[in-house]
This record gives sequence, C-alpha cells and structure tokens, in this order.
Amino acid sequence: MEKVAEILAEAASEVVLPRFKALAAGEVMEKAPGEVVTVADREAEVIIARRLRELLPVPVVGEEAVAADPELANALLSEPAVWLVDPVDGTWNFVAGRPDFAVMASLVRSGQTVASWIWQPVPGTAYTAELGSGAWRDGERLSRTPASDSPGDWRGVLKRRFVAPDDHGRLSANATVFGEVTDGRHAAGVEYPRIAGGEQEFILYSRTLPWDHAPGSLLVSEAGGVSARLDGSPYRPDPPGGEDGLLVACDPDTWERTRAILLGLPA
Repeated sequence: MEKVAEILAEAASEVVLPRFKALAAGEVMEKAPGEVVTVADREAEVIIARRLRELLPVPVVGEEAVAADPELANALLSEPAVWLVDPVDGTWNFVAGRPDFAVMASLVRSGQTVASWIWQPVPGTAYTAELGSGAWRDGERLSRTPASDSPGDWRGVLKRRFVAPDDHGRLSANATVFGEVTDGRHAAGVEYPRIAGGEQEFILYSRTLPWDHAPGSLLVSEAGGVSARLDGSPYRPDPPGGEDGLLVACDPDTWERTRAILLGLPA
C-alpha cells in the first residue's frame, strides 16, 4: 500500500506539479469534444504505469492509454488482475489553475476493486483503502458517522452533465428537499474523499468511467458508506460503455432515502 502511494506522489512531483499554473502553449490538447488532456496527464501515466508494472506485472488500464486504444479497457473483464490509473483526475481544474485535482490508482482483481489510492498534490493529502481492511487519510483511519435524520441537513452533489433533459429537470426538482446541492468539485478524487471525511452526505453520478470511480468507491465503502448502482447492486469497475448511474452516500440508510427522494419513489 505504501509503495503505490509513493509512486503516485513521486510522479506528481516529477511531471504534474511543475506544470501547475505553468502550462505552456501547446501543452493542453482536446482529446474528444469537451474533453482535454495535458502533457502532464500523458507523462504521469507513462511513469505510473511503468512503476506499477514493476511492482506487480499485470495489465495497466490508464485513462490516456484507453483514449488512444479503447480495447485496452477490456482487460477489466478478461484479466484476473488489472491496475487502473487516472494520472490527473480533474484535468479542467488543473488547466484552470485550481487545486481540485488528484492522481489515482486502483488494483482490480476478478472485476472487484481490492485496493485504491488517491493523492491530492495540493494540499498533499493521501487517501488509501483496502478491501476489508479500512480507509485511511494520511495514516488516520476514516470511519464515517451516519447522516442526521433530516434530509434538510444533508449536503450533496448532482452530476447532471450527461443526464437526459427530462431527467435533469426531475432530479433538480426532487433535490430541493436537501439542505445543499451543488455541481461538485469536478474531480472524483476530491468529491469521494469529502463523503468519506464527513463534508457531505451523497453524490449522484451519471457517467462512471472506471478510473474515476474505482478508487473513491472503495474509499467510501471502507469508511462505512455505500457506492451502488441505482438498482442497488454494488459498484464494480466496468469498461467505458457499460452501465452508468451511480449513487454514493455516507451510510446505507442515507443511500436508500436519497435514492427514493431523487427518483420520486415512495418513502
């Protein structure tokens, strides 16, 4: 666990942080409509992938490698063990000079996330989780307390960018019963730790790319929360194009009640 955390922090120090608020012209590219990538993303992924393979020689499914060759993601279904890597989660924030970005990795065995790492270079905070062994922030164990009984006290995030217009309106209307609902920090590596650390109660995601959600889902689950599809099935990291929609909450009761409220189901 400690070695992977070191790999992420070292890669960030070598090629990510030196470019924070210092990206040169030509170092930011559009890889798909509305999606950007930087030289920091690409260089960090190469470094992390090489060092992870030295640690455990299994396939590496990295966000930028999959952007170049989508077939690589099928290793999540066909291989007994796979590394997942997101070299810069929250690239838009990174490009804009905002500190809400992270470097993340997960180890997936037989389709289940068994370990995860989130390194937030600014402010220099490490989150780790191991299946059945707990969740940690800078070596301190995280154990999330349940939410209050009143949804009016709950703080949540709705990710509505990829939601159909009709569903967008319905979700927004139903969410008015909560105390606070925002669009989030635009980085899963920042948003999931806020659930595990007690700063908010739920997040509803629409699109669920595996490198974005495997690390945080395990972190929240090991801290006592829930990360599950809207039908109640536990989150598993699937290749892009698979099932979408994911509700994350700080405890099982809050997950059930949030789902009922957002979907307009009987209480």
